[in-house]
Order: sequence, then structure tokens, then C-alpha cells
Amino acid sequence: MKLHTHEWGTGDRVALLVHGIMSDHRTWRRVGPALAGKGYRVIGVDLRGHGASGRGAYGAEIFADDLVETLPSGAELAIGHSLGALALALAAERLAPARAVYSDPAWALGAEGAVDPAMFVEFRRIPRHLIAKFNPRWEEADVDVEVATLAAWDPDTALSISGAGAVDHIPAAPVVPSLVQVADPSIVVDDTLKAELARRGFEVRTVRGAGHTIHRDDFDAFMGSLDGWL
Repeated sequence: MKLHTHEWGTGDRVALLVHGIMSDHRTWRRVGPALAGKGYRVIGVDLRGHGASGRGAYGAEIFADDLVETLPSGAELAIGHSLGALALALAAERLAPARAVYSDPAWALGAEGAVDPAMFVEFRRIPRHLIAKFNPRWEEADVDVEVATLAAWDPDTALSISGAGAVDHIPAAPVVPSLVQVADPSIVVDDTLKAELARRGFEVRTVRGAGHTIHRDDFDAFMGSLDGWL
């Protein structure tokens, strides 16, 4: 499927942004312009079932195939958050970015005690005041974006990676130089997995005090943790 995309900037270098579940390219409202200001042409996608992209069959490999169908290969930088990090990792060998950043990646869905994505179906109609309450560090604009992206989201995407679809996709090794950003605390990357990812060759950086959507909880710390990767 050709996905809906949004671009920021006209630089000579290309950066790719892949959002997490329940979201779309609008989650990168600060990251996209910041990267554009550093000389990138930034391309943000809406995964299938999200935003303005089409609906259809869902699954981890399908999300990855869509990225390959839609995005240019050989970008200088690719960043994926949560589900987007899962899809990006599965597409990384084919997309071949020079560098990849996986922000609190949802790779260990099949692990004991892992969050069941099916629970997010209940978030479909969560009222605005509860979004703000659960995310006290977000700016008002981020709460507005969350309301809008939830309204444009197909909950079946979450069900596709639940149950039989909740399997581990932890990469055996990075296929390109790769950074893993970890929230503090993280709901998807525990200390054992952090150590294992480092052993497998990933650089791992924890963003202290930030929640799962690091770029919205603490934008400055998110950007700071990318030092040396931009």
C-alpha cells in the first residue's frame, strides 16, 4: 500500500519518521520542523489504518512492507517510535538508511508480562481531559493532536499484533548503525532487554523521566539524546 505522507523542509539529506500505534505523522509536529532546520527533507508517514492512509489487512510484516512501498531507500536517517520502530526494524534492510533510531520500540510483544496491544482499543474514545491527565507533560497542542489522531485510527491495527500476532520481533543485530532510545520507565523495554540489545550491537540511551512517547513528554531531551546521530 502507498501510504499518506507529509513533508517538512527541502534539505539535501532525507529523514524518515514512522509513528506509533493510535497516532499518525502529526505526532512529529515538533520533530519534523526541527530536523528540517538541520538541513533534512523530512518525510513522515501515516501507517495503514492510521491518519489519511488506507485500511486493509494488518500485521507487523504488512506495516513494514508498506514502508518499503512508500519511502525512499538510502535515507540518511530513519526514526521509528513504538509500533513504528517495529515496522522500521522489519523494513530496515530493504530501506537501508544510513542510521536508524528506534524510540521505545515495541519489539518484545510476545514476552512474559508484555503490554497487550488489544488494551489500546479502549483508548479509541477516551475524552480529552483524560488524555491530558495521563500525559501531564504534554503541551496542549499534543493533546489536540492525540484527539485528532485517535479519531482517524482503526483499532483493528492493535488487534493484529495481539493474541497470535503478539510475537517477538527483537532484531538479532542492527542491519545499519542503530540507536535505541528508552523511556524511563519504559513499558516495552525493560532492563534485561536493554542489556541484551547492547550486547547485540545497538547503542542504547535512556531518556530519564520521559514516558513512552519521548518526543512529546520531553522534546528537548529527545533531541538531545540524538546527539551524534543527526
